Amino acid sequence: MVDDVLRSALLFRELDDEAAGALRASMTEVHLSRGETLFREGDEGDRVYVVTEGKVKLGRTAPDGRENLLALLGPGQMFGELSLFDPGPRSATATAVTDTTLWSLSHADLTPWLSGRPEVARGLLLQLASRLRRSNDIQTDLVFSDVPGRVAKQLLDLSTRFGVPSEEGMRVVHDLTQEELAQLVGASRETVNKALADFVSRGWLRLEQRSVVVLDVDRLRRRAR
Repeated sequence: MVDDVLRSALLFRELDDEAAGALRASMTEVHLSRGETLFREGDEGDRVYVVTEGKVKLGRTAPDGRENLLALLGPGQMFGELSLFDPGPRSATATAVTDTTLWSLSHADLTPWLSGRPEVARGLLLQLASRLRRSNDIQTDLVFSDVPGRVAKQLLDLSTRFGVPSEEGMRVVHDLTQEELAQLVGASRETVNKALADFVSRGWLRLEQRSVVVLDVDRLRRRAR
């Protein structure tokens, strides 16, 4: 199971079984309890992480104390790779949203693979390109999309990564509080809750504790455009 999840990460995706096994042998397993912080914004960073079980949130804090949730990551997703190319301090705080298992790789162990295995370098470049594309999409949405549109888009993204089909629709356990979901959308909790209530009244979804059931994906997708 762990091997399957690791192989889905961009770092491993283009490696053959022998090379993937050798790279995994250099990694260290890390366990976090719900709410535990892996590293904080400003810390020195020298490791890349892959989530194999659970969820991790990446966030930043403004000087006035306001928080912004940059991403919610689940199994197969990687983070921490920026410090490999830019040895500066961590750009975000990583916190476990649920009990979480990670596999980490130090820069010292990863560097030889970059020169000896071009497919590993390609995987990291694809990861950086994906991160840049996501950042561009977020900036575009903040300028051109209203809050209900951004809420719909985030729910669809969460559904794609964490959704489980049910008889009613797609059940999405995101494990986020209302405040965290609002931070992920980039709006106030009151505005996001109003958008969610509107979607519920239209029959597009049902709210549950730290989860939603998407009842009408097509309507939600049209609202996200």
